[in-house]
Amino acid sequence: MIALAIGVGLVIGVLVGLLGGGGSILAVPALVYLADQDLQQAVATSLLVVGITAVVAVLPRLRERQISWRIGLLFGLAGAVTAFAGAAVNRVLPDELTLALFAVLMVGAGVRMLQEKPAIGTACAIVGGRVNWRRCLPRTLAGGLVVGFLTGLLGVGGGFLIIPVLVLALGLRMPVAVGTSLVVVALNSAAGFAAHIGEATLDVPVTVAFTGAAVVAAVGAGRYATRIGTDRLRRWFAWFVLAVAGLIAVQLGLGLLG
Repeated sequence: MIALAIGVGLVIGVLVGLLGGGGSILAVPALVYLADQDLQQAVATSLLVVGITAVVAVLPRLRERQISWRIGLLFGLAGAVTAFAGAAVNRVLPDELTLALFAVLMVGAGVRMLQEKPAIGTACAIVGGRVNWRRCLPRTLAGGLVVGFLTGLLGVGGGFLIIPVLVLALGLRMPVAVGTSLVVVALNSAAGFAAHIGEATLDVPVTVAFTGAAVVAAVGAGRYATRIGTDRLRRWFAWFVLAVAGLIAVQLGLGLLG
């Protein structure tokens, strides 16, 4: 089990370090189906691991100034408010329905990420080399509220949803969107973890191994992120996300047949 946690942690760390998110979308199914954790325990573990990994992954991007701190903090704080509401809804929904919603969102995110040149918004115009955060404040808060609710409901840090919002709706450049996403993921994960921790008991050895591997991988991936084609990585990740969504659908189908 420890070896499995390390292996999954390395994958999660690479995704977070390179793409600014995407960790929880894979961590929750892995913990449920491979580590045999119940959904509540998997959600809490995932949020803790991804939140810590996101904080560490921010560090290599500080020197490059690839973070819009105001947008990240406003987006994340708005999400922290609705994360508790999402967690409350999660407690009353059947696990099968929650996982089905998870799979649907994964398909949507994967398809979106496969688009070669999606339309880019201009809500956050660049003025004097800086993002005009006041101009896109309404979209920032709206996006944060929606992503925060899904964070609590599905137990995801939100990176796979945050990046499309920052790039497509707000118009941030991809490098800035990735760095800003890490700030939001850290805030959303902290709020989501606080909302879920009372409902689950963590497997400490698995969690420590998972977190350690993810942090190491995130640091390494962050250092080399600028040397690898982000578009190519995004496409690979999109196909991987679609494959995991298919696996969840198969598992749910077998459960219904059984």
